[in-house]
Amino acid sequence: MGSATHLFTSESVSVGHPDKVADQISDAILDFCLQHDPLSRVACETLVTTDYCTLAGEITTKAPLTRAAVDRLVREVVTEIGYVDPRIGFAADSVQVNNVLHAQSPHIAQGVDTGGAGDQGMMFGFACDETPTLMPLPIDLAHRLVAHHAKLRRAGQLKWLRPDAKSQVTVEYQADGTIQRIHTVVLSTQHDESVMTKKDGKDYFTDEARQLVMDQIIMPVLKADRPDLIKGKLVMVRPGEAGAKLADGDIACHINPTGCFLEGGPHGDSGLTGRKIIVDTYGGRGRHGGGAFSGKDPTKVDRSAAYMARYVAKNIVAAKLARQCEVQVSYAIGYPDPLNIWVNTAGTTAPGVTEEQLVGLIREHFRLTPRGIIESLDLRRPIYRLTAAHGHFGRELPEFSWERTDKAGALAAAAKR
Repeated sequence: MGSATHLFTSESVSVGHPDKVADQISDAILDFCLQHDPLSRVACETLVTTDYCTLAGEITTKAPLTRAAVDRLVREVVTEIGYVDPRIGFAADSVQVNNVLHAQSPHIAQGVDTGGAGDQGMMFGFACDETPTLMPLPIDLAHRLVAHHAKLRRAGQLKWLRPDAKSQVTVEYQADGTIQRIHTVVLSTQHDESVMTKKDGKDYFTDEARQLVMDQIIMPVLKADRPDLIKGKLVMVRPGEAGAKLADGDIACHINPTGCFLEGGPHGDSGLTGRKIIVDTYGGRGRHGGGAFSGKDPTKVDRSAAYMARYVAKNIVAAKLARQCEVQVSYAIGYPDPLNIWVNTAGTTAPGVTEEQLVGLIREHFRLTPRGIIESLDLRRPIYRLTAAHGHFGRELPEFSWERTDKAGALAAAAKR
């Protein structure tokens, strides 16, 4: 690595990571409420640990959200994730569900019912031209690694995989921000006893299994996304190796670097809703606002305005008005209009375009009140369980209205006026 380059790293976690288990349960509750009552007010927090799940928060809904319904939803989510074996300390049939949900304060409702924001706060959106989805490459690759891990696990292709996993990708950038190469990949995956061996009396994940992770998870994802950035070989770095022998361009691969990952999921580490906010957004490349997303209905601008800010930033980059765009909006509780709109393009605006001009275009082309956001992005649908793993941004699913680039043409035309 030369002096004119720098490294940037982002991480992601799998559907079976304890915090993501909590996020998916909270958003499953939200979806159930919105399915039956689109005007539901939901703020659902979940805690999971060894064979235990607590749901707390404030919900006002006409949906039949009985204790039995909550219990059923929790077990359905846990089953779908893949925690079905009680021997690993957390399973759908054995988990104890504690429900302490209650109604939302009427004092919040009186400000929100008139179209105001459900809370104060600042929210950010980000987009850049590093990938086709206009996401930063490190987080894009990290998400794809754990998504492919889940796909292989569910297909039974690597039968020893268990649901908990984490990925991390380091990318080397040139001084001007262009990408030089993929530098390092870390992938930790929970596994069963069949891929363990003993060394000096300690349990270790086998090198044969590490090689399978490299061959069947890491390499296919890197090749599918950016084969041009694979400048050398994938090199296995074994636990405890101070310095693996790497040639220029080789990609260091740390697979289960602690040595063994038998105990995982909510049994290995408790999980909480909203604790993976950087995974949920841009992997640290853009700023994050003051609140998490999962378990919150769209009147909560923590979530809905962050989705709108991504929509704004993505359309600006898609319109080629900037190669990179970060947008901030902020709100006061009960007040509809944003208190500010801020744009930062890191000096990448197109010739003749200014950040001040972009702020004007945003005001002209996007509805930024809570009601305008909800209506523009059609956010009263039961779509949120899909967001609760593999990132809220960068996946162009039909349900993710904030990933559209339908405003790009109008923005480009307006900028020429």
